[in-house]
Amino acid sequence: MGELDNEGPAGATVAAKGGHYLNVNSGAITPPIDLSTTFARDDRYNPINPANLYSRDNSPTFIHAERTIAELEDGDECLLFGSGMAAIAAIFYTLKPGSHVVLPDSMYWGAYSWIRLHCERADIFTSYYDPADAATIAAAIDRQTRTNIVWVETPSNPMMHVTDIALAAEIAHEAGALLCVDSTAATPVFCKPLNYGADLVIHSATKYLNGHSDVLAGALVTRDRHDLWDQVARERHLAGAVPGNLEAWLLLRGIRTLFVRVERAAVSAMRIATMLRAHGAVEAVLYPGLADHPGHEVAQRQMTGGFGALLSFQVRGDEAVAKKVAGQLQTIISATSLGGVETLIEHRYSVEPPETGVPENLLRLSVGIESCDDLIADLQQSLAALDK
Repeated sequence: MGELDNEGPAGATVAAKGGHYLNVNSGAITPPIDLSTTFARDDRYNPINPANLYSRDNSPTFIHAERTIAELEDGDECLLFGSGMAAIAAIFYTLKPGSHVVLPDSMYWGAYSWIRLHCERADIFTSYYDPADAATIAAAIDRQTRTNIVWVETPSNPMMHVTDIALAAEIAHEAGALLCVDSTAATPVFCKPLNYGADLVIHSATKYLNGHSDVLAGALVTRDRHDLWDQVARERHLAGAVPGNLEAWLLLRGIRTLFVRVERAAVSAMRIATMLRAHGAVEAVLYPGLADHPGHEVAQRQMTGGFGALLSFQVRGDEAVAKKVAGQLQTIISATSLGGVETLIEHRYSVEPPETGVPENLLRLSVGIESCDDLIADLQQSLAALDK
């Protein structure tokens, strides 16, 4: 296949071009950082540029990143936010008391805890389903008061559940609900949920889209315009939950290397998962690329070109053993977050409450772009030290 097809340029080309910027006056090919927070009007008080009024959501620095992300997801529009949580909050702030949302019973703890807290104080009803079995969404749908939103996170963080997006969309739409998919771990490199029926795709752009652990940002993409989208846009405009101009510019710079970073990291993740799966000190490996993962078949259908760079594994032992493994690593860094060029490991049981059900012996590994041989050697020496 050539670089171009009937559907336009490949995602890697879209990302690398970063909005196809070209300054016709100077010849510059890198978009500038426009730091202005306000924009002038002429002698008749008309905006000099009608697109730019005030940088709370009219900053020209946002435009290239938003358009690029929307194109990567095959979406109609994208909105940037100050963080992934800010993007999530904007969705739920639009829901009225008495609304109903369906959530997976295992998902990123930061989102799970805030959504439950907000829904409780806003009189929004919640019900839950098994993210490893999208068919269970049907039982969680409220047939009496109409479900407004069905939430999917796939693959989930940190348990790596895989949810069938197409089936979730079918069930949600039959009930008159919108399907929102957190695709942070999959990235548009490996999965485009809108093409499987999702209505909204959300990213913690802090993670893989930026990829350098130096920007907080969130992104929300819609398949087409609808009432909820207009309400979310209005919420962002009024509340101002946007990133700074420098952050938006850094995000776009990170996106331009998205494919080479994530594709390389995913290849390494597969090698590492395979090594860990065969290691005697490891009890289980949670990675959808492995044939014995419960969601492998679904992942094969909706993920193309790889299975992502995030995985979790459980050591044979308790919390102390898991912490020992993390503490003895030399190349891999113990830290929260994921999606950067550096490989990070985290003991999630230490940062999540027991009610989430995360095993005490679980370690989450966000694979970066270092030499895979070095990463494997580091993990092997740490696991080997358990016998000493």
